[in-house]
Amino acid sequence: MSSRSVRVGVGALAALSVVLTACGGSSTSTSADAGDPTSGGTLRYGLSGAPTCSDPAQSGTNQTIYVVRQIVDSLTDQDPETGEITPWLADSWEVSPDASSFTFTLKDGATFSDGTPVDAEAVKANFDSIVNVLGGAKAALAASYLSGYTGTTVVDPLTARVDFSGPNAQFLQATSTAQLGIQSPETVAQPAEARCLGTNIGSGPFTYADYQQDKSVTLAKRAGYSWGSAAFGHEGEAYLDKIEFTVVPESGVRTGSLSSDQLDAVSDALPQDAPQIEATGGQILTTSNPGIPFGFQPNVTRGVLQDPEVRKALVPAINRQELVDTVLGSDFKPATSTLASKTPGYTELADVTYDPEKAKSILDAAGWVPGADGIREKDGQKLSFKVLFSAVFAGNQAILELTQQQLRDVGVDLQLELVSNSEATARQGTKDYDSTYYNSTRADGDILRTTFAVDGRNLNARGPIPELDALLTQELATTDTTERNEIIEQAQQQVLDNGLWIPTIELSQAIGAGPNVQDLKFEASARLQFFDTWLSGQ
Repeated sequence: MSSRSVRVGVGALAALSVVLTACGGSSTSTSADAGDPTSGGTLRYGLSGAPTCSDPAQSGTNQTIYVVRQIVDSLTDQDPETGEITPWLADSWEVSPDASSFTFTLKDGATFSDGTPVDAEAVKANFDSIVNVLGGAKAALAASYLSGYTGTTVVDPLTARVDFSGPNAQFLQATSTAQLGIQSPETVAQPAEARCLGTNIGSGPFTYADYQQDKSVTLAKRAGYSWGSAAFGHEGEAYLDKIEFTVVPESGVRTGSLSSDQLDAVSDALPQDAPQIEATGGQILTTSNPGIPFGFQPNVTRGVLQDPEVRKALVPAINRQELVDTVLGSDFKPATSTLASKTPGYTELADVTYDPEKAKSILDAAGWVPGADGIREKDGQKLSFKVLFSAVFAGNQAILELTQQQLRDVGVDLQLELVSNSEATARQGTKDYDSTYYNSTRADGDILRTTFAVDGRNLNARGPIPELDALLTQELATTDTTERNEIIEQAQQQVLDNGLWIPTIELSQAIGAGPNVQDLKFEASARLQFFDTWLSGQ
């Protein structure tokens, strides 16, 4: 990057933007026979799990983000096809040469649903509240995006300068996420718990009309909305009058409700659901998630997973292709790295290959000897550990049960701990697990830092690893896309070599959509965007 600041306007390639690979396999629910979009109607959507909180800043699960993304706008957006950072609430921005300062010029006329303006004071209030009130305990992702935040300066009513103590090359892409979406000063002045009750005031195309925790959420169209993202398919208001989200945990019930026209679209449509959905004129919409693939994150201070050779042996012990073929189907991919293949900077790692004999050899050399029951032992200790997980994805339990069988074949006893989302979050916060199983979605390779940095969330509970720590620091300070991706490639290998992540499968979103649902789209991070969605045949 040159020594001058870079100013980006509508249609220009954003400084520090990342390039996504094309969304291979992605699709939208559009029928050539549906005609032109029409306004009106209520879309009934079946979530596979309950939203954890109505606050975008505190959101993490896909089912939560499907809801909160609709009520909040962000400073920028990310084109789902090209990865380009595009205008949304901000018309343009300037980035300092060292990427430690970002100045946003806001659109004139955007308002929150309570009528107050979206201005620089609101931007400051949002970012200050994430860092100073919510913190990493309540807003893990949002706080990680604001690492090193020193404050926001209100230059004038429509100009906000966001400053960091050092380079923060990932921040521009972070401003496109729901976690850094801008809410009204009234909302962000509330304590964390109060921000989870469905009273959040955003500037988005929909507003909260009703919020029943663990049951349902109803969103209503925002009248007069006219400041949509440059990545949206049309201008003006959303087409739908309402969106009714209902929590339906059972896959068969979701599918039956869709097929019988009780729901219009559903989450987590598994391969066995496709024939029933397609028989009534529906379709399965899919796209693969960028970010960290599903996998085990070991607590390296506890039990047998303290042994780096055990962690190393787990990688070749898992038959990832069998997991996909048996549980998930052709819309999913086996993980091939510590990043998902759709993530900028991804590189395939040769060591993420099924080789059970290699796994056995590593364990043999480390002194883990097969016992009478086939489970290995060393110094009187069984080669056994637990994995903490929740049903945030419908396939998790089946995947882990098959992984359990695969690990037993090399002499490892895996024990499954299925818990609620809230318990998983609480125990992750206190590091109370042998290993924890999840994925994390983001269309930027910086997700390696937010997941594995020693001074971040650090679910590995690890100490310093100088080479990895240096790489994670360097990528944050590197503004050249090619150079940054090279650093991210090296960091992926380091994460694997140190046994900090045991990859299994890449997550794909598989949405069942009824025949009347048109233009249901995925945004860049594989979450649903309902702004362009409309219902035919009304």
